[in-house]
Amino acid sequence: MTRIEKILRKCSRKQLICAILGICIAMILTTKIVGRRMAYVEAKYQDTQQALAGEVFRFHVIANSDSSEDQKVKLKVRDAVISYMKESMDPKDADVEQTRQWVTEHLDEIEEIARQVVRAQGDTYEISAEVTKCYFPDKYYGDILFPEGWYDALRIRLGKASGHNWWCVLYPNLCFMNTTCAVVDEDGKKKLKDALSAQEYEMITASSEFKIKWFFFGEGREEEP
Repeated sequence: MTRIEKILRKCSRKQLICAILGICIAMILTTKIVGRRMAYVEAKYQDTQQALAGEVFRFHVIANSDSSEDQKVKLKVRDAVISYMKESMDPKDADVEQTRQWVTEHLDEIEEIARQVVRAQGDTYEISAEVTKCYFPDKYYGDILFPEGWYDALRIRLGKASGHNWWCVLYPNLCFMNTTCAVVDEDGKKKLKDALSAQEYEMITASSEFKIKWFFFGEGREEEP
C-alpha cells in the first residue's frame, strides 16, 4: 500500500467517525427537541381541557350495580330527572353558572324524583344528589370527545353506586336533545360552538388533529416558553 493510499484510508476512517458522531448528535438533539415539543403540547392540551371544564356542566348517574334491573332503574332515573329539568328550567338564556346554580337550588326535588323512581321499581336503597367536581375519563358523545379531567357535574348516586354510569352534558343542554348520548347532531354542535372558544371546540371535535396542529404550528407567532 502506497503512502497516498494510507493517507486516503486514514482520512476516510476519520470522515466515517465524524459522520457517525454527527448522526448521533443529531439524533440526541432531535430527541430532546421532540420531547420538549411534546411536553409543551401536552401542557397546552391540559390548559385547554381546564378551560373547557369551566364552560361545561355535566350530568352523571351511577347505578347501584351492573345487574340488568339496576341498569334499567338508572335509565328510568335519568329520564325522569331530565324530564323534570326540561319542564322546570329554561335553558335558553342560561349560562353555565346559572345552570349550576339552578341545579344546586333544586337538589332536593331532583333527589326526590330519583327516589320515587327507585321506590316505584320496588327498590329501597338510598339516593343522593349533589353538585360536585368529578373526574371523568375520555368520554365520547358520538364523534365528540370530551377529554379526561375534572368537571363540575350533577351526580346522582343510586344505592351502592358500584354499577356502570351514564352521563351527558347538561350545559350546553345536550341532555335535552338526545338522552341516549349516541351522537351530537348539528344543532347540538352549534350549541357547543356558541358556548365554547374556538380552541376548545376544536379540541373536542378534532382531538388528534388538534395535538398535531399544536405540535407543528403552536399558537402562530407566539414563542414556545
